[in-house]
Amino acid sequence: MRGALALLLGMEADIEVVAQVSAGDAIVDAALTHRPDVALLDIELPGMSGLDAAAELREQAPDCRVLILTTFGRPGYLRRAMEAGAAGFLVKDGPVEDLAESIRRVLTGETVIDPALAAAALSAGPNPLTARECDVLKASVDGATVADIAAKLHLSESTVRNYLSSAIGKTGTRNRMEAMREARQQGWL
Repeated sequence: MRGALALLLGMEADIEVVAQVSAGDAIVDAALTHRPDVALLDIELPGMSGLDAAAELREQAPDCRVLILTTFGRPGYLRRAMEAGAAGFLVKDGPVEDLAESIRRVLTGETVIDPALAAAALSAGPNPLTARECDVLKASVDGATVADIAAKLHLSESTVRNYLSSAIGKTGTRNRMEAMREARQQGWL
C-alpha cells in the first residue's frame, strides 16, 4: 500500500516523495534526514504508532506537517491525532486525487479532516478513561494477570484492580477484555 501511494503521489507534478519507511520508530529519523514538508502517516505501524510518531515529529521536526491516513476512522483516533499535533486526518477509502489535494492544503497551513469522521468525533465526546486506566488496559493484553500488570506498571495489585474496575464501568462492559476491546474500538488506546 505504501509503495502504491508513493507511486501515485509521485505522479503529481508538485509532489515529491522524499522517503518511505516501514516502521513507526523510523519516522522521526527519516524526517530529520530528508526534511519533508508533510509526513503522511498511518496509525498502526510496527515499532511505534503513527500517533506517537506525530507527537515526536511535533517536538523534533516542528516544520514538518503531519497528515494521518488510516483505515481506522475512529473518533478516538482523530482526537488523539489532533492532540499529537497532526494537521489532518483522512480515511484510506478516498481517491488519490483527494489525498493529493489534502496534502497541498495541509502544506498551506489548513487542517484537513474527513467530514464524516469529524461529525462522529463531535458526537462521541471525549475519552472517558484516564491515562492510567488506559495504561492498565494496554498492559492487560494477552491475558496478563493482575500481578503481571502490577509488576509491569509498578503499582499494587489492589490499585490495578481499581483501575480495571473503573475502566470496565466507564466502557459499560463486563470484564477487562471487553473493556480493552471497546476502548480499542473507540480509538482510546
